[in-house]
Amino acid sequence: MVNTVNSQSQFYALLIGIDYYEPNPYYSNLMGAKTDINLVETYIRNTLKIPQEQITKLISPLEKEAITETDYKLILPTYQNIVKAFDKLTEQATTGDIIYIHYSGHGGRAKTFFPEIKPDQQDEGIVPRDIGSSGQYLRDVEIATLLKRMTDKGLIVSVIFDSCHSGGATRGDYAIRGSSEIDKNNRPFQSLVANKDELIDNWKQLKKGNSREGWLPNQRNYVFLAACRPSEFAYEYSVQGNERHGALTYWMIDTLRNSTTELTYQSLYNRIKGVINGKFPNQFPLLFGDENRLVFGDKTISTPYTLNLISVNEQQTEVTLDAGAAQGLMIGTQFAIYPFNTVDFSDKEKVLAVVEITKIQASSAIAKVLLEEDGGIEVKGKLEIGCPALMLAAPINLIRRVRFYQKEVGEQENQLPKELFEKQNEALEKVRQALINNGWVVEVKEEEESDYQVAVGRKGEYEICIGMPLTNLRPLLMIDDPNAPETVVKRLVHLAKYQGTAELDNPDSTLSKYLEIELLDENKQPFPDPNNIVLESGTICLQIKNNYFCSLNIAILDLEPTWGIYKIDIEQENEPFYELDSGEVLELDELEFEAPEGDNYEETAETLKVFAVKGLANFKWLSLPPLDEEQKSKGNLKLELENKKEELTRRGVTRGEELIINPLNNLLSTMGADLNEPPKITRSIRRKPNSNADWTTKQIQIIMKKTK
Repeated sequence: MVNTVNSQSQFYALLIGIDYYEPNPYYSNLMGAKTDINLVETYIRNTLKIPQEQITKLISPLEKEAITETDYKLILPTYQNIVKAFDKLTEQATTGDIIYIHYSGHGGRAKTFFPEIKPDQQDEGIVPRDIGSSGQYLRDVEIATLLKRMTDKGLIVSVIFDSCHSGGATRGDYAIRGSSEIDKNNRPFQSLVANKDELIDNWKQLKKGNSREGWLPNQRNYVFLAACRPSEFAYEYSVQGNERHGALTYWMIDTLRNSTTELTYQSLYNRIKGVINGKFPNQFPLLFGDENRLVFGDKTISTPYTLNLISVNEQQTEVTLDAGAAQGLMIGTQFAIYPFNTVDFSDKEKVLAVVEITKIQASSAIAKVLLEEDGGIEVKGKLEIGCPALMLAAPINLIRRVRFYQKEVGEQENQLPKELFEKQNEALEKVRQALINNGWVVEVKEEEESDYQVAVGRKGEYEICIGMPLTNLRPLLMIDDPNAPETVVKRLVHLAKYQGTAELDNPDSTLSKYLEIELLDENKQPFPDPNNIVLESGTICLQIKNNYFCSLNIAILDLEPTWGIYKIDIEQENEPFYELDSGEVLELDELEFEAPEGDNYEETAETLKVFAVKGLANFKWLSLPPLDEEQKSKGNLKLELENKKEELTRRGVTRGEELIINPLNNLLSTMGADLNEPPKITRSIRRKPNSNADWTTKQIQIIMKKTK
């Protein structure tokens, strides 16, 4: 991998690996934590050329291991030493410097010392070497404060925890990094991080009233890569019969070593998630925070949101994608497969293969590799887990029709002044040409039914109409602007994606009767008429109940009147889904709703759409930004911090706040561009999705009125 560390920034690493634990009833010794840290250190020093003095290493080797002369400066990862290492790093680094923290060892859960802020009465955290004598965990409340001090200073932080917080006994050549029990002992607690009041205040500030955000809050301020979900296992094992490693650490370094270009954390995650989940079905890594940031770097790269390969057969003839019927895919949909480290999807020479979906499941799809004789291309390279898949054209159920509407001369609202009337034909023809070979929207004849109409308005702007002209599209696209026709097409495709998501449904699913959703007012009382909910502003509560006999993975999408689609985080930022246990009632309170700003939003409709699937779920695929505002790009974080330090804070998913996402339509110009002909809208025989597919969705609409 190439060096991604910006020369203007200093790079500091804190590496903690614990194999030997002082005798205690909960945490046995491990065998792969020290080798994890050595692996990471070797990569950082040899590839990134980071000097030794900028790397702090705390390791606890097994007692039977001889400490060599090279380890004479060995710093043991006791509670005290870990806190000191955090403090030293924060003190010596300056605004814009890069901080990388890697922990391999046990994660643990213990009786809380903060009942005021912990309704579940437990703390989570990492387990220091001296847990037997000191009895001290480095608790989540403390870690949150340590990280807050770093991000408050403007440091660019990445955190990797190769540990878990539940687990079981060691078996065979595998070990689980955690304990299945909650430590309920009345342990001593004398925090070296801060006094109790400061810890509680920081926790409340970071949580911002969200009691379900997860064990490390406010990951929007840093990148956090966790080995598994809270209810899962983090494994270490002998890789290929050799020395033991944590699965997360080993495959992270393996991916970086085999990449010839810079990787974002999202690209890195896509590969290691697939590899690890294929080997250990009970381990699903999680990525939170600024996933577009370059690994070990200070820059972000915005890429279109793609699906990913989660398995490839040995013959390289069949792949599995991480989305299915619940995300609107259908049999026959085609995708271009790129190398897993791709950041520029405009170069079609990088396409490795074209695949076509042959089998649909609830949240995954199997696709065959198309050879040249099947309408595909010559396969140019090896397909592997984590490769991104970019849709070439919309499934037939998502393709939309557009008609070009020519107005007459006149002074009425639906007519044009003479000077615009004379420019009308040429202006519409430019959009017609820009529409050719598009995989999402096709032109139909004037007498045929259409989803959209494109016309010229009285100000000399392009209009997009769904019955009436859409007024919440900004900025106006003037017909004299040479770039306007292409942008009109991009807006049409955006609308097609939005409406396709709005219409996703599976009413015949056997799960439908087991999923209950209800919207409650700020006092958690039902609305008088649940089918006609009208709000001016304020907070509401969304209640979701799982009456099924087993757990369901759920995701919530907010379909806004701005034509944006956001995935509402339930427990942690950027979580792929939330596991709703059988019989569990989930209450999401303090959801703020208010009408968007602008004169065009006096009364608008907003929809909350809840998806439930039995399997893994990738609903980021359905995210879209607002259509009435341009996406903002992010450059060098160090320079931004020097100018405006507070802009480092990434905003979360709350009403009225900006959310930077990777929508599919960031690169609409490449979608369908390889099609020889635009798709024809004809009646076709196609396989109907399984009516008993393991997914369902339900939605509630809210009418928003502006306060007078």
